[in-house]
Amino acid sequence: MTTASTAGARHPVFNDRTLRLGTFSSNLSGGCAISTIDGVLEATWDQTLSLARMGDEMEFEALVPVGRWRGFGGETNFNGAGFECFTWAAGMGSATERAGLFVTSHVPTIHPVMAAKQATTIDHISRGRLALNIVTGWHTPEIEMFGVKQLAHDDRYAVAQEWVDIVRRLWTADEPFSFDGKYFRVTDAAIAPKPVQGPHPVLMNAGGSGPGRHFGARNCDVVFVSADLAQQDPQAMRAKVDDFKRLAREEYGREIKVWTNAYIVQEDTEAEAKRFLDHYVNERGDWEAAQNLVTSMGLNSQSFDPETLQEMKFHFIAGWAGYPIVGTREQVAETLIALSTEGGLDGVLLSWPRYVQDMARFQAETHPLLVEAGVR
Repeated sequence: MTTASTAGARHPVFNDRTLRLGTFSSNLSGGCAISTIDGVLEATWDQTLSLARMGDEMEFEALVPVGRWRGFGGETNFNGAGFECFTWAAGMGSATERAGLFVTSHVPTIHPVMAAKQATTIDHISRGRLALNIVTGWHTPEIEMFGVKQLAHDDRYAVAQEWVDIVRRLWTADEPFSFDGKYFRVTDAAIAPKPVQGPHPVLMNAGGSGPGRHFGARNCDVVFVSADLAQQDPQAMRAKVDDFKRLAREEYGREIKVWTNAYIVQEDTEAEAKRFLDHYVNERGDWEAAQNLVTSMGLNSQSFDPETLQEMKFHFIAGWAGYPIVGTREQVAETLIALSTEGGLDGVLLSWPRYVQDMARFQAETHPLLVEAGVR
C-alpha cells in the first residue's frame, strides 16, 4: 500500500542541486578499472554494499549498476563476476535511505511485464527511489547466452520502443490492456500496485548512436553523453549537452537531464596522481580484456587509426572511457564543479580504480569541498 508520505514521490535526480553525483558499475568485479592492481573492486556483497552506503551518506542521486552477463576475458576476466541488477537494487533499497537507485535492464533478457512488476516492487522497497536504465545489448556473446539472436543495431531500438511502451503503460494504465506489436504481444496485461513515483519511475538510456539518441530523447528522463577523447574540457561537454537537450525539446517536446561518467584518480599531488594513473593502466592494466571489450563494441582499425584505438583502450582501462579527473582533492572538486557550471551537465557518475578505498577518501576529503562550494 502506498503511504501518504511516499505517494507521488520524486526521484532524487530531480532535486535542485547544482551538481548531482552517482556511482557506476559498483556491482561488478573490477568496477570500471580493467587493472590487476590491489584494491580493484571484488564482486562481494560486503564491498558493493559499502559503496552504496557511502553514496547514501553523501546523498548521491544515482547508484547505477551495469547489466553484465559475461566478462571480457584476459587476466582479470573484467566484469565477469557480479550481481544481477534487479535483485541488487532490491537489496540496496533496503540498505539505504536517500540515494537514487537504478536498475539496468537488457531488453532482450527480460519480458516487459516482468520488468515492470520487478521495478515496481523495488520502487516500493525504496519508497520511490527506483530508476530504470534501458539498454539494448551490444555485447553479443552475453545476448547469445539467452538463446536469442543479436539483432542489427537499429532493430534493437525498435524492440526497445515496444518494450518501453508496454512497461510505461503497465505503470500508468487504470485498466488491463492488450498489445500486438512486431516483437511483443501481451493480452489483458495489468500490474498492481502501481509504482510509488508518479506518473512513473525515472527512465534512463545511454545510447550514443543516432537511433539511441532519439530513443533517449523520446522516452527517457535521464540520458548520457560520453567524454570526447580529443577535447576533454567542460566547453566541449557543453556543446554535447546543449545538442542533446535541443533534440529532445525540438523533436519530442520534452525536457531531459544529461549526465556523463568520469573516473577519479586522486592523490596528494597532481604528479602523484598522474604517476598512479600510469601505473595502474600502462603497467598493470589488463590490455587483453580491454582489446576484447573494444572489439565487442565494434571499435576497430577499420574505423580508427592505431593511436586513437590505443587511447580508447587506455581510457577504458582507466575507468570505462569516462571523463578523466586526475589530481589533488582541490583539482577533483574544481573539475566536477566546472563540468556542471561550465559543461552544463546535470550529473556525473563516478568511479575510482581502488573503488572502496578511493571512494572513502573522496567522501572524507573531496565531497566536503563540494558542499562548501554550495554545489552539493
